Amino acid sequence: MNRLQQAAFLTELADHLLSNGSWCGETHVQKATYFLQTLLDVPLGFDFILYKHGPYSFELSDELTALRADYLLELRVKFPSYGPSLVPTETSAGLRQRHPITVGKYARDIEFVARAFGEKGVTQLERLSTALFVSHQLGLTASAEDRARRLNELKPHVTLEQAREAVGEVDRLAREARALKSE
Repeated sequence: MNRLQQAAFLTELADHLLSNGSWCGETHVQKATYFLQTLLDVPLGFDFILYKHGPYSFELSDELTALRADYLLELRVKFPSYGPSLVPTETSAGLRQRHPITVGKYARDIEFVARAFGEKGVTQLERLSTALFVSHQLGLTASAEDRARRLNELKPHVTLEQAREAVGEVDRLAREARALKSE
């Protein structure tokens, strides 16, 4: 995917996250993008590492900043005590119209992740994305218990029970993603 296609994709993702009840801060976009790349094989090309609050891409962070500089995304403060939301601009709508094949090709993937993540908070997103990271690292064939224990080792503030729930949800999302891809 070239940079303009990537920009169209990311602004479309932000638009769908917002319309599905997401706060759509950088964390939401980071985790949604990680799921799109890792679970749904969308070729965005961002490298992710396990960081403070789960998988994180410095390249994606830089790209989101560049999209703001290009007036394709803007920061909107809803409540002063929370971080800002990333909101697509009118300019981004024009860009998306000029890339209908890219946006259309991945529309179902974007909507799937936006619905799955829409109303989740950052702590839930951290657990889910770390569960996917661990599942990807160990393989989905590793037992759910082994993956939950590894998540808990990497993120001790996530209880073993929360880790089990996150791994279970990742397994469910993986099944749904496979069904989506086979349609």
